[in-house]
Amino acid sequence: MSTVAIIQARMSSTRLPGKVLLMLGGKRVIDHVYARVSSSAEVDRVVIAITDRAEDDVLFDYCLDNDYGVFRGSEGDVLGRYYKCALEYKASTVVRITADCPLIDPALIDEMVKLHNTGQYDYVSNTIEPTFPDGLDAEVFSFNVLQEAFINATSKYEREHVTPYVKNKLSYSTINIQNEINFSHLRWTLDEPSDYSFLQTLFSLDLHGLESWTELLALVMCSETKLDLSNQDIARNEGANMGVGQKLYKRAKHVIPGGNMLLSKRPEMFLPNLWPAYFDSAKGCKVTDLDGNDYIDMCIMGIGTNSLGYGDDFVDSAVSNAVQKGNMSTLNCPEEVMLIEKLISMHSWAGMGKLTRSGGEANAVALRIGRAFSGKSKVAICGYHGWHDWYLSANLSRKNGLDTHLMAGLNTKGVPSSLEGETLPFFYNDLASLERLFKEHHDLGVVFMEVQRNHQPKDQFLQKVRRLADINGAVLIFDECTSGFRETYGGLHLKYEVEPDIAMFGKALGNGYAINAIIGTRKVMQAAQDTFISSTFWTERIGPTAALATLDKMERIHSWDTISKLGKRVKDIWHSISEESSVKIEISGLDSLASFVFLSANGIVYKTFLTQEMLKRGYLASTIFYASTAHSEEIIDTYGEHLREIFKRIADVESGLVDVGCLLDSEICHQGFKRLN
Repeated sequence: MSTVAIIQARMSSTRLPGKVLLMLGGKRVIDHVYARVSSSAEVDRVVIAITDRAEDDVLFDYCLDNDYGVFRGSEGDVLGRYYKCALEYKASTVVRITADCPLIDPALIDEMVKLHNTGQYDYVSNTIEPTFPDGLDAEVFSFNVLQEAFINATSKYEREHVTPYVKNKLSYSTINIQNEINFSHLRWTLDEPSDYSFLQTLFSLDLHGLESWTELLALVMCSETKLDLSNQDIARNEGANMGVGQKLYKRAKHVIPGGNMLLSKRPEMFLPNLWPAYFDSAKGCKVTDLDGNDYIDMCIMGIGTNSLGYGDDFVDSAVSNAVQKGNMSTLNCPEEVMLIEKLISMHSWAGMGKLTRSGGEANAVALRIGRAFSGKSKVAICGYHGWHDWYLSANLSRKNGLDTHLMAGLNTKGVPSSLEGETLPFFYNDLASLERLFKEHHDLGVVFMEVQRNHQPKDQFLQKVRRLADINGAVLIFDECTSGFRETYGGLHLKYEVEPDIAMFGKALGNGYAINAIIGTRKVMQAAQDTFISSTFWTERIGPTAALATLDKMERIHSWDTISKLGKRVKDIWHSISEESSVKIEISGLDSLASFVFLSANGIVYKTFLTQEMLKRGYLASTIFYASTAHSEEIIDTYGEHLREIFKRIADVESGLVDVGCLLDSEICHQGFKRLN
């Protein structure tokens, strides 16, 4: 029996993949850790405990090539990996080290092992109340203690982090080694890219012969101006309380401007630092995150893309067959013709169409055609129409011109100033605002609008817009990327019996697959021949195949009726809970695309709190609900029961019984566009 130091390591670190084999001062990180731990006088054997996953084969081979002791075990059950490693190497005392500590101090390890060997303590650590720089962490305990933890620890957290069971068991005698001066604010560990930058600059200095942490401290203190200290503000052990998705999102912000591809999916829009961020799988209305947690999606359902639910078998089967036949070719796929014909048959006023893959480009195509037909450049807009220059240019004339059109704070940097005055906002249900634009701008050739978002048209508003466009020779374009197939089989304009010149559909059209369509009258769409509109991936097969299957199933089950009914049920629940709790809210939107806002100065706090508490209960939820046929009345009613409890808590704040500052475990969620990094 002996004292065995076990260094846990893996290549698949979420925040800094492959960190254990990164180079520092001419050696790899694992070399530094192994050498420092091996120089401990109280340690008899050093073993690197890695996972049994294929991605750690390279680390396993590296250990063998360098004659390092190595053991392979479970990735998720790190406690089990430690126990089995200690059992194989016949350890009586175990020293736990992590491979992200290339400056670990062997003298500290010796001090802790000696203290443990007195027999007075079951567990010795310097991490319970940290006073040493982060990166000098070590724990010492007996094999018997490890075995008891292995047998009795049940939670995922206890299995992943090895020692929580030991630290929390009152019958164990524990001691925490402390330094006289608290240096726990210093960060010498390796978890983030900024940590690596700091260590690279530190190892570029002369560290020869400097083993003790106090000698390294003196060097750091006198060399601060030479070091990259950008990592020093990272919270200690931040990763222990972060899920895999949260860690990955933090990593993403180093390589992706804004962290992801869609503003509406940024975690900051829901619950900063606590939102799961990424999904592993999705089926029906259930989403599984990277940690294996299951959630019922009572939120935006893929930003409204999946009205048939996630992973619909009928649609997915059609797509799978298309993939087997080949997605791209020198020749065209026949499905594009079939899809355009299908959409035209649903809209008697339309005669031709084109396909794209995203809503923003569909809008850009529609506007190009509208301008080509009218021969006029200016466009009047009402609603949200994407990220392209033409739309954002509305904020060139008035910095906040688009603030009332779904998203506030959209920045115009990068948008040519020459576009100023080309895009002119008007207001929904305010015909006079559009009439003014026509009087002031004789080169206004396109009216570009959503049929409905938050409120229904009043006083024949849409019909009057149609007549106004006709009188002024303008092309009327309905952006139905969001509203299509929600209350009707086709565009929402069918409900209001108003025919546009062009309409676009997306989101629900492919039930999660990328497809958007532009249809229009034959005479207007022919103007596409007089300009240049073309893109390679508009010709791939998956999108139109998914759309055809989606439309087929929608027609068979009348999905628009189902989701409208379910959405109405959610709206009724919101209204009922608001009345019961006296927490005032305003409900708006189509029944199938419902939303509400808290009518309180603390509204954004309450919105964040709702998301936080529903997440704890197993729901992805906010103040918006996009219905799908995968939802059920039972799911919705259970959701309402949980929501009722949360509104009661909010009511206590509104009445002064609870301080609003006690509600949140995170920062408040963001509103509109906000720069993240």
